[in-house]
Amino acid sequence: MTAASATLFESSIKSLKFLHRGKVRDLYAVGEDRLLVIQTDRLSAFDVVLPDPIPDKGRVLTEMSLWWFGKLGGVMPNHLTGVAPETVVAPGERDQVAGRAMVVRKLAPLLIEAVVRGYIIGSGWKDYQKTGAVCGIRLPAGLREAEKLPEVIFTPATKAPAGSHDENISFEQAARIVGAGLAEKVRAVSIRLYSEAADYARTRGIIIADTKFEFGVDRDGGLVLIDEILTPDSSRFWPVSEYRVGTSPPSFDKQIVRDWLETQPWNKKAPAPRLPADVLRRTSEKYQEVLALLTA
Repeated sequence: MTAASATLFESSIKSLKFLHRGKVRDLYAVGEDRLLVIQTDRLSAFDVVLPDPIPDKGRVLTEMSLWWFGKLGGVMPNHLTGVAPETVVAPGERDQVAGRAMVVRKLAPLLIEAVVRGYIIGSGWKDYQKTGAVCGIRLPAGLREAEKLPEVIFTPATKAPAGSHDENISFEQAARIVGAGLAEKVRAVSIRLYSEAADYARTRGIIIADTKFEFGVDRDGGLVLIDEILTPDSSRFWPVSEYRVGTSPPSFDKQIVRDWLETQPWNKKAPAPRLPADVLRRTSEKYQEVLALLTA
């Protein structure tokens, strides 16, 4: 990391045990029961990690998640510990965690993604066009792309290994994976979390079309909200001012990067092409714009 770029592509914390490097986050052990989660500035597109970091992306996503955890804390307990990340690493490593990390409880993650949809778009729209349903949920005929659904729906997915795509599954399949009682609870709280967040975001000029939550269970079997929540990496945010039924609205996320990549002679396999400076800058600005709109 350099002061000039203010980016972190890959962390290197020597004072803690390294556990895992995902597409975006790096994980370290903090004792036996806690984790240090560092949100880097890496960006993945089409399931490939791109070679260029997005300036300030990790800080924006961390700040946004912390803000939502606070706002929705009354709905569901989360994995935050309140421990400052700077206090669990060596002094020379604090610049790698400042503003972009969380110390969280170590929990057993559920092996499903809790996806909630308020609008018909993306993979849900593709499923609907083929079958008239999404994850086994029959929807009214004649819906158009990006149309608001008659009611919010819970459409779980499997957690795919790195390099693969998550697969939409039915509620019955999710219940077989995590148990019927837990699946019912995940569905109910996911819909409530999404609905409260979407109602608030609408007052800030943002539509949350859909989102993905992740949950874990503690030693007593209690359900806990984990990972990041309601960020442009886990949700589809649209500006209310540009929303039109029948077409996919512009998103507050990495759509700028996806659009540029689609114009390149690239087979969507690693290594990905280097991103131009203006694409990096505009993507960074888009992330910062949605943070400012939501939290101002």
